[in-house]
Amino acid sequence: MNLLYVNWDVSPEIFNISGFPLKYYGMLFLAGLVLCYTILKTIYKKENLSSQAHEALFSYAFIGILVGARLGHCLFYDFDYYAQHPIEIFLPIQKGADGAYHFSGYAGLASHGGGIGLIIMLLIYARKFSIKFMTVLDVIAIATPLAGAFIRLGNLMNSEIIGTPSNAPWAFIFRQVDNIPRHPAQLYEAICYLIIFLLVYSVYKKDIFKVGKGFYFGITTLLIFIVRFFVEFIKVDQVDFEKGMSLNMGQILSIPFLFLGLFFIIKSIRDSRPIKAS
Repeated sequence: MNLLYVNWDVSPEIFNISGFPLKYYGMLFLAGLVLCYTILKTIYKKENLSSQAHEALFSYAFIGILVGARLGHCLFYDFDYYAQHPIEIFLPIQKGADGAYHFSGYAGLASHGGGIGLIIMLLIYARKFSIKFMTVLDVIAIATPLAGAFIRLGNLMNSEIIGTPSNAPWAFIFRQVDNIPRHPAQLYEAICYLIIFLLVYSVYKKDIFKVGKGFYFGITTLLIFIVRFFVEFIKVDQVDFEKGMSLNMGQILSIPFLFLGLFFIIKSIRDSRPIKAS
C-alpha cells in the first residue's frame, strides 16, 4: 500500500449532548456564511449600499440556501423516499429501524437547489430594500465561492460525496466508508472554489467591471458549475438511479447554470461597450 495515502477517519461529530450532536458540517456551513457576510460588509460600503440592507442579508441568504438545498436534495435525488416521508423534508429527524423518529440533522442538501433558493430569496430581498436585483446578484456572487469551499470541507469531514478509486499519492482512504484509496473530490472542489473566489474578488478590487451589469454573477456561476460538471466524473454516484447514466444528476442540473453564467458574461460585456457616435 502507498504510504502517502491519507487515512481519513474523522468523526463527523465534534461532540454529542444527550443525542443532539454538533457536527463539523454545520459549523463549517455557518462559518462560511459568516465569513462571506463579513467580506460583503466591505463591498456594501464600497458600493454605497445601506448598512441596514447588509445587516438583513445574512437571514435572507441563510434561509434561501438552507431551504433551497434541502428541497433540491429531496426533489432531485431522493423523491421516492421523501414523498412517503414528507415530515422529514422540513424537520431534522429521521425514522429509525425501531419505528421512532430520531434527531438526524438535515441529512441531504443539494448545492443546485441552494443556488436556486438563494436567488429567489435575493429577489425578495432586493425588492424589500429597493436595490437593483442585478446589483444584489453581482455583490453576492463575489463572495459565494468562498461559502461553497467551506461547505465542501464540511462534506469532507462527513466522509461524503467521495471520489472514485484512485492510485494517486494524495488519495484518501475514507475509513468510515471502506478501505479503498479514492479521489478526495470534496477537497478538489473546495480548492477550486477558493481559487475562484480569489480570482473574482481580485477582478472586483481592480474595478475592471462595474457591479450591477451581471459580470460577477455570470463569471462566478460559470466557473463554479464548470468545476462541478467536471469533478462529477470522478465522484461516486450519489443515488442508485444515476448508475449507467452518461451524465449524472449533478451534471444535468449544472448545464442550465453554465448557460446562465455565459449569458450574463456576454450581456455585461456588450452593455459595457461605449456607444459610438453616429
